[in-house]
Amino acid sequence: MINFLKYIFNISLLFLIIVSLFPGSLLGYIFYNDLGEEINLVENPFGTTINHFISYLYVSILGFFVYLRSKNYKIIVYALFAVSVLLECIHFLIPNRSFQIEDLLANILGVVVAYFVVKIYLSLCNYE
Repeated sequence: MINFLKYIFNISLLFLIIVSLFPGSLLGYIFYNDLGEEINLVENPFGTTINHFISYLYVSILGFFVYLRSKNYKIIVYALFAVSVLLECIHFLIPNRSFQIEDLLANILGVVVAYFVVKIYLSLCNYE
């Protein structure tokens, strides 16, 4: 089961990277046939920034739980934090993409919230 979840984590992370680095909105192109159209995962007053939070929360929780008992756990924590910052900063260089501080904060917040969710879960289950 862990190997299957590692596979899902790696595929999810790869998908997140591809969607982040694609010049334009890949999901907008898939769903609306328009590279300029962003999709909202959840209707909200914050626009597509919530998509960043949800995406990084999902990938981070999955990664943290999958690698929880691994010696690579700390590496995964630092790597997901670095990816959340790096992918948004690279938007300065990609055509039809723009760096947004709100998206950067949502990326980081997704990783941080996932980290604390895992820590709270562990403390409730007396694993630490």
